[in-house]
Amino acid sequence: MEIILSIMASDRPGIVEQVASAVADAGGSWQESRLATMAGRFAGIVRVNLDAGQLETLRASTQALGSKGLSIQIEVGDSEDTTLHHHRIAVVGNDRTGIVAEVTRKLAAMNINLVDVHTDVEPASMSGGVLFRAELELGLTDEQSLDSVIQGLEDLSADLMVDVLGSD
Repeated sequence: MEIILSIMASDRPGIVEQVASAVADAGGSWQESRLATMAGRFAGIVRVNLDAGQLETLRASTQALGSKGLSIQIEVGDSEDTTLHHHRIAVVGNDRTGIVAEVTRKLAAMNINLVDVHTDVEPASMSGGVLFRAELELGLTDEQSLDSVIQGLEDLSADLMVDVLGSD
């Protein structure tokens, strides 16, 4: 069975090792993860393959980590929709309040599934301003067009640029 762990803690060395040990001790196989530190906090999501009979062992192991300051939620995963076509795009524009809301509102209005999202801001070398940068993985159905998505996003603002990074 597929299990999703959501992890939060004050950042410190050894967090990933503690979670990985709990997964291994329960007989689970660590499949994929997204782990990051922001503002002094560690946050992560991990997909684990686990025999159904070991779920309670994993629950007990992760609850024990609560005494070490880790907050771990466990969810049983749903099957993935393999009919979606995955595309990765980069969205870059001048940073402004609400830009993430604008971009995601447009994608939601187009019924686009966001599979993975990574955002950041960085200094704009030429203008001295701040650039917003997002890398998005989209899941599109056969009826949805990547070109339409790109056009829809670029129509949001004259300074918003979209580049295709890859497709499946």
